[in-house]
Amino acid sequence: MFDGEPVVPLITATGPVLIFGGPYSNIQATEALFDEARRLGIAPDQMICTGDIVAYGADPQACVDLIRSHRVATVMGNCEEQLAQNAPDCGCGFAAGSACDRLSAGWFGYANARVDAAAKRWMAGLPRRIDLAIGGRRLAIVHGAPSRINRFVFGSDPEPMLADEIALTGADGVIAGHCGLGFTRMVGGKLWHNAGAVGLPANDGTPRGWFSVLTPHGDGFSITPMPLAFDHRAAAFAMRAAGLAEDYAGAIETGVWPNFDILPLPERAATAMPLAPAVIAVPGDPPAAAAPPADALVALERLETLWVNTGTLCNLACAGCYIESSPRNDRLAYIAPEILKSLLDEARDVQPDLREIGFTGGEPFMNPAIMPMLGDALDRGYRVLVLTNAMRPMQRHFDALRALHAAHGAKLGVRVSLDHFTPSGHEALRGADSWQPALAGLRALDAAGFAPSVAARFDPALASEAEIRAGFAGLFAEEGFAIDAADPAALVLFAELATETPVPGVAAAAWQALRSRGADAMCRTARMVVQRKGESRASIVACTLLPYEARFDLGSTLAASARPVTLDHPYCAQFCVFGASSCMGAR
Repeated sequence: MFDGEPVVPLITATGPVLIFGGPYSNIQATEALFDEARRLGIAPDQMICTGDIVAYGADPQACVDLIRSHRVATVMGNCEEQLAQNAPDCGCGFAAGSACDRLSAGWFGYANARVDAAAKRWMAGLPRRIDLAIGGRRLAIVHGAPSRINRFVFGSDPEPMLADEIALTGADGVIAGHCGLGFTRMVGGKLWHNAGAVGLPANDGTPRGWFSVLTPHGDGFSITPMPLAFDHRAAAFAMRAAGLAEDYAGAIETGVWPNFDILPLPERAATAMPLAPAVIAVPGDPPAAAAPPADALVALERLETLWVNTGTLCNLACAGCYIESSPRNDRLAYIAPEILKSLLDEARDVQPDLREIGFTGGEPFMNPAIMPMLGDALDRGYRVLVLTNAMRPMQRHFDALRALHAAHGAKLGVRVSLDHFTPSGHEALRGADSWQPALAGLRALDAAGFAPSVAARFDPALASEAEIRAGFAGLFAEEGFAIDAADPAALVLFAELATETPVPGVAAAAWQALRSRGADAMCRTARMVVQRKGESRASIVACTLLPYEARFDLGSTLAASARPVTLDHPYCAQFCVFGASSCMGAR
């Protein structure tokens, strides 16, 4: 349709250069970008696109035509590569079964059917790298990373990884796209820059895209990240009219991504925090970090679940135990029945919405008073949930447990910790010879009619949630257990805490945005009582993950514990709000 070659291998900056990525089939944003370029006095031959012209939006062909007609230098993105080959998917590298994977099947099929053969031939001829000479430096412009077209690289990624990627180019730095979020890092005096995306907001709670202007001066250059306003309502309307999934249309309007599958925890924690990046000089020091935003404050709307930590002593010492339970850790003492009785008496008057009492540890069945406490809670009409490894401590109490079940039926629930669907995977976390006793306990519960549930841990970097659920489905079928592995309440999955990645708490803006989409936190409807060793009184804490933190100690009565909780602990972001788990899964 258009004459001439669209790109050259080297572009020499004669003035400001506009770098942009991810038009994403959003014609409203792409047209607005060219309007901005004209306003800034930047000609099309001083514009460079980092790829993914086609993606989520309603107008893939129009976006390609507009960029081709201006002969903008364009790097091949994975979407261009896949469309040129009539491939079956976008080639983004999303985890199988993830939300991104499911959504991409819809928008990629839509785009593939609407991009014509001439556009696909043009895409096939795009270079995988363009070099930019600016301010005495040579920068390699790629889509994802020098090593791989679809590698996601984020601002929080470790410096050695960035350094290795830059070294592959032999250049003074890298400009990339693909991840959709703009950032700038200086690594050993060399640059990594991502201009962001113009066709989808940056998950910052505003309906703006982003691009960058690089301006040469003397022996260096400056980078100015710039927001792009476009008719986001028209873009979202066009997507809905085209029958595309609501998820990305909603994201264009709200500025918050529909899911966080690809995002590292620090980027998740920045959700709904409006960007205001500074101008960066190269060479020069990176900009100072912005002041931290206000932390979210979560009110106890109603107390539905009271957790009882029966003590941290456990018959196992599991790798990565959230509260470090073991046969030697008695930082939380065995809680006494009198403490629970007092709280349940108080609940009648001050917490009428209380419906469930959960028992956790340690191993709850190691507490000598566990059976009287279970009986007390059940006799008062509460639902009871006991978390156990189902090994010898539980099996010693099995006759009494079965009697309680006979008296109270489904009001007594038991959740068994089975950390993998294979013996080796389970014992890698729980220790040698722990698989068969746990499985025997689960079999006994099932045979006695308990309808037990299962809790497992998984590392999203090693296997997707879909893969873990499929593995457990096979185990349950083999054992004849009537446990639905697809039901999040029947098989509760907890992601490993990425404690090596520093993250802040949860910002108020992020909590507000995600709460409107159904996000939740345990501290909104639950509390936990603990008895710390050596202390004269029991304490009520905000959640099951934070039994030792003094600042989350809310007093010794239910009335005192009703005050709001600040989501300023790293676990709040790592596990509950932005992690691959929800602390609400413990309910």
